[in-house]
Amino acid sequence: MKKPVLIILLLITWIAIGVCFYLVYQHRHYQEGSPDTESNIAGDARFNSNTNFVAAARLVTPGVVHIKSTFANSEASPYGEQATAQASGSGVLIEKNGYIATNNHVVENASRIVVVLPDGRQFEAKLVGRDPNTDLALLKIDVSGLPVVKFGNSDDVLVGEWVLAVGYPYSLNTTATAGIISAKGRNIGIISQSPAAESANQSSHAIESFIQTDAAINPGNSGGALVNLSGELIGINAAIASYTGSYAGYAFAIPVNLAKKILDDFKRYGEVRRGVLGVNFPSPATEDQYLSTQGIKPGTVQGVFITDIQSGSAAAAAGLKAGDIIQRLDSIKIFSSTEFSERIARHRPGDKIAITYLRNGKSNTATVRLKAEAAKPSSPEGAESLANIYEKLGVTFSALPSVIKERLNLDAGVIVTEVSRGGIFDRLGIPVKTIIVYVNGAKVQSPEDIGEALIKAQNRPVQILAIAPDGSKVAFTFSLGA
Repeated sequence: MKKPVLIILLLITWIAIGVCFYLVYQHRHYQEGSPDTESNIAGDARFNSNTNFVAAARLVTPGVVHIKSTFANSEASPYGEQATAQASGSGVLIEKNGYIATNNHVVENASRIVVVLPDGRQFEAKLVGRDPNTDLALLKIDVSGLPVVKFGNSDDVLVGEWVLAVGYPYSLNTTATAGIISAKGRNIGIISQSPAAESANQSSHAIESFIQTDAAINPGNSGGALVNLSGELIGINAAIASYTGSYAGYAFAIPVNLAKKILDDFKRYGEVRRGVLGVNFPSPATEDQYLSTQGIKPGTVQGVFITDIQSGSAAAAAGLKAGDIIQRLDSIKIFSSTEFSERIARHRPGDKIAITYLRNGKSNTATVRLKAEAAKPSSPEGAESLANIYEKLGVTFSALPSVIKERLNLDAGVIVTEVSRGGIFDRLGIPVKTIIVYVNGAKVQSPEDIGEALIKAQNRPVQILAIAPDGSKVAFTFSLGA
C-alpha cells in the first residue's frame, strides 16, 4: 500500500520541478529577446497591462530624430574666421515624406540645420516655418518612406495617465523615459519671457497651455515626443522647470491638438494664420487680485472673466462686453484662461465658434466669426502717442534707485510712483511701489524704456513681470486696445 503512494508523490514532485523549469525558461526568453519578441509582446498579459512601455517605445523611437543646429557667431575667431556655435535638440517625424515637428527655440536663427535619423543617416533640413508664440517649428528633409509617430488627442489626456518622453538628451542616442501626466493647462511664462520673443517680431501674445509631466526631460529633449502607451503623440516636449538647467521633477509639452493646427499652417501657408476673438482677461497670476478689485470673491468665477473688448474685434461685433464670463467654446466647458487661449489658437481667421457666456447671472450664447490678427505697425506713423498710452494706464514711473537694485539683486527695473483711479493699472490692482522689470520679455532700465516697449506693443497684449511691494514676483497681462 505504501509503494503506490510513494510513486504518486514522486510523480507530483517531478511534474512540479518540470513546471518550474518551464517558467524560468519563459522568463529568460522574454528578457533576452528573440526574433519573434514583437508577437510575444502582443500575446503576453504582462505587456497588455496599463504600463506597456516596451510596445510604446518600439512604436515611437524610429520616428524621433536628432536635430543639430549651427549658429553664426557675431564675434570672429582669433584667426579672423567666422566663429560658429552648435546646439542639439530633438524632432518628431509626422509625415513619411520628411516633415518634422520641433521647437522654435531649437532652430531659431540657425544658419544650418542637420537631421540625424535613428539609423544614422544625416540630411540637411529646410525650415518651413516657425512660431515664437507657441515655440513650434516645422522642418523638411528630402527623403521618403520614413516611419512616423501617429497623432493622438491631447484633449483626452488624463492626469495620472502613464506617458513616455522620447528624445536625444545631452546628444545621447534615442532615450525613452517614463512618467505620468502631472497636470494640464499649465502657463509658466517661459515663452513670453524669452529674450528672443521681441526680436522675433511676435505679433501676438504667447500661447501657453502645457501638458505637465514628471517623465525625465533634459537639455536636448526639446522638440521630442511625449506619447501615451498606445504610442500616439500627445505633446511636443518644450521645457523643464529647474533651478539648475537639468531635470528637477517637472517638464512641459505643447499639446498636440494645438501643434497640429500650427504645423498644418506652416505646410499650407508657410506662416501661422491665427483667428483672433479680441478679448482681454487677467493673467493667471493676478486673476484673484483683479477680481477682488471688482468686488468679486475669488474662486466664484467659473470660466474666463473678460476685462476689455478690443474695438472693432470679433467679440465686439458679437456683442460681448467687459464683465462677461465666457464659460464654453463650441460646447466645451472652459476652466481657465490658459485653456481658453489654447482653444482659440486652434482656429483660423473666418472660423465660426459658438460662445456661451454669463452676463449679470444670466447665460447667453453668441456665434462669433474670428478675425485675422491686426498687422503690427511698420513705423511710428499712425501709432498712438505715448501720452495717450500713459493716460490709459493711469500711471507714472521713476528710475529705480541703485540702493534698491543692490538690495534686491536686480540689474534692471523702474518703480511705479503714482496710480490714477480708473486707469488700467488701478483696475488690475497694481499698487504704487511696484517694480517693473520686464515688458513683453524686454528688460526696462528707465521710464523711457517702458515707453518704447509700450509703443512697440500696440495692437497686441502686454505682459509685465514685476516685483510687488511685499517682495513677491507677479505678472500682469492687459491690452492697450486696437
